Amino acid sequence: MISFFDLKNSFSGRMWAILLKPFLKNLGAGSRIVCPLKIKGLNKISINESVIINPLVWLQVGHPEGHLQIDSGTVLGHMNHIFVLRSVHIGKNVLTADKVYISDNLHGYEDVLTPIIHQPIKQIGSVVIGDGSWLGENVCVIGAKIGKNCVIGANSVVTKDIPDYCVAVGSPAKIIKRYCTINNKWLKTDKNGVFLEEK
Repeated sequence: MISFFDLKNSFSGRMWAILLKPFLKNLGAGSRIVCPLKIKGLNKISINESVIINPLVWLQVGHPEGHLQIDSGTVLGHMNHIFVLRSVHIGKNVLTADKVYISDNLHGYEDVLTPIIHQPIKQIGSVVIGDGSWLGENVCVIGAKIGKNCVIGANSVVTKDIPDYCVAVGSPAKIIKRYCTINNKWLKTDKNGVFLEEK
């Protein structure tokens, strides 16, 4: 049974999509943007087909050459914050839980005599979230790539690349499990993703 809340969000998502479509670089058919908190750099944002952006999401591209790409079938949870200086690419059918932060940059902090708010933002590495991956609640991805069909556990901070078919948890995130294509099953690994012997 569809609730009033679901109907309201569906209607709101379609209305925001209609309003924002002329200003976005691309907005694919069937995509919904429900009550965003803030969207800046609209002409640098590409959203493909059947994407759902849940309420209170903040999307921002803060550089003239920057680009945010969100591929088909992806669902962004409530209160996600994505800040792009150069490049963030979220693949197909990615699922993010609530309060996920994704960024390709950090504030500079080298000058101890200058407040950090007045120091320049530094690009640290392009972000790619591979097709079919899932980011749990409160995950932060900062200047790193995550492979296909990965699971990133809640409250994890990803600052180094994660290969395809991995489970990673912690702050900083470490790989704890990986899919073995030889045995066709998930196996425990060390923090570098190297398979441990089965017991």
